[in-house]
Amino acid sequence: MPTVSMTVNGKQVSGEVEGRTLLVQFLRENLHMTGTHVGCDTSQCGACVVHVNGDSMKSCTLLAVQADGTDVTTIEGLADGDTLHPMQEAFRDNHGLQCGFCTPGMVMSAVDLVKKNPKASEHEIREWLEGNICRCTGYHNIVKSIQQAQQTM
Repeated sequence: MPTVSMTVNGKQVSGEVEGRTLLVQFLRENLHMTGTHVGCDTSQCGACVVHVNGDSMKSCTLLAVQADGTDVTTIEGLADGDTLHPMQEAFRDNHGLQCGFCTPGMVMSAVDLVKKNPKASEHEIREWLEGNICRCTGYHNIVKSIQQAQQTM
């Protein structure tokens, strides 16, 4: 079995994986980091979004061996100790969640959006989130959350 090594949330990690192991499986099953969710297993829902080398990616579409040598940030890596990331604070402040299942992927996608387009319009925010499905909120409070975080990031 191949061995993969990567930096996850600032810490060097490695492990043996089967060649078909997805990055999301490696994070959840090998590293026991369950903040990244598995929703659809078909790359449609966005619950599994993480940052790989600074860019948001659906971790269910990337094999762990493809992530060998990369820098991965998961939802667990956003906060600084007890201090939430501004995007996490904005989601909390604006109730940008309901059941919370999509929230990690939404937050990770939103952080990447604001990094790449700090003045995104409501239309651009909604377009960016097309790959993230929420079945609860209707996206209104999610968009409000991202707009608030744009002011503080």
